[in-house]
Amino acid sequence: MNKEELDFYIKCEDFTVSGESFKLYKDKDLDMLVTLPKPANENLGKYYESEDYISHTDSKRSVFEKLYHYIKKYSLNKKVKLISTLNKGSGSLLDIGAGTGDFLIQADLKYWKVKGVEPSVQAKELAKEKGILLESDTADLPSHEYDVITMWHVLEHVPDLTDQIKELKRLVKPGGYVVIAVPNFKSFDAEYYNSYWAAYDVPRHLWHFSKNSIKALFAKEDIYLEKTLPLIFDSFYVALLSEKYKNGTMNYIRAVWIGFISNFKAKQSKEYSSHIYILKNS
Repeated sequence: MNKEELDFYIKCEDFTVSGESFKLYKDKDLDMLVTLPKPANENLGKYYESEDYISHTDSKRSVFEKLYHYIKKYSLNKKVKLISTLNKGSGSLLDIGAGTGDFLIQADLKYWKVKGVEPSVQAKELAKEKGILLESDTADLPSHEYDVITMWHVLEHVPDLTDQIKELKRLVKPGGYVVIAVPNFKSFDAEYYNSYWAAYDVPRHLWHFSKNSIKALFAKEDIYLEKTLPLIFDSFYVALLSEKYKNGTMNYIRAVWIGFISNFKAKQSKEYSSHIYILKNS
C-alpha cells in the first residue's frame, strides 16, 4: 500500500512505550486503516519492551491486571468451546501469537492436538514453565496440517499482512478453519475516544480492520468468512485503558458506562469493539 493512495484518518500517540506519534491512513478500497510510518521489522521489538504489555506477562500487580486475568480465564473456556463447535469436538490446533500458552493449555485439556507460535522470548519462557513449548515462527511447520488456526488479537501486529494470510492458507487443511480476533475501528468506543482509543495501540497495531476488510483480504486466498461474533468484554477493557490515556487515570465508572453504551449501540449497528471472524478454507 503506497501512502499516496491512502487518505489521512487520524494522528495517534504510543502511550505504552515510546511516546512517539504515528498517523493512520485509510485504504478506502479495503475499508481499513494503516499505521505510518511503519517501524522497520528489526525495530518493532523495542515497542513491546514494557512491563505494561500485559499479554506477554502473567503479572497481577494491580486491580486492572487481576481483572484482566480473571476475564481472560473465562474467555479461554469460551474460545475452546467455540473452536470445538467447528471441528466436531477436537482436532489439530495451531495458535499463532500464543502469548504465555494459556489458550493451548485449555485446548489440550479438551483433547486438541496443540501447537503454538510466539516470537516473544519472555512469553515463550513463561509458557515453557507451564509445560508448553512454542515455536518462534511458522516457517518449519508442515503444510495443510491444521484443522483450526487461531490468531487472538495478533493479525493487527504482523509486519506483512499479505504474506501472513498466504501462510495461513498454506498451513490450514482444505475445509479447515481460521479464527481471527481483532479490534474494530468502526465501534462506538473507537469513535468516542478518538485518538486516545487504546485499541489503535500504535505502532504495535500496524493494521486496523473492519468487517469488510477481513472478508476481502481472506477471499483473495479463497478463505471465506462464515460468521462474525462479538467480543463483549473488549469494550470495557479498551475503555479502561483509553480513560488512562485520555485523562491520566482509569475512571472505572466512566469506562464501564462507555463499554456498556458501545455494546448497546452495537446490538443495532453490529459494530462491536472487537470481533471474532470465523473463516473457512476452500
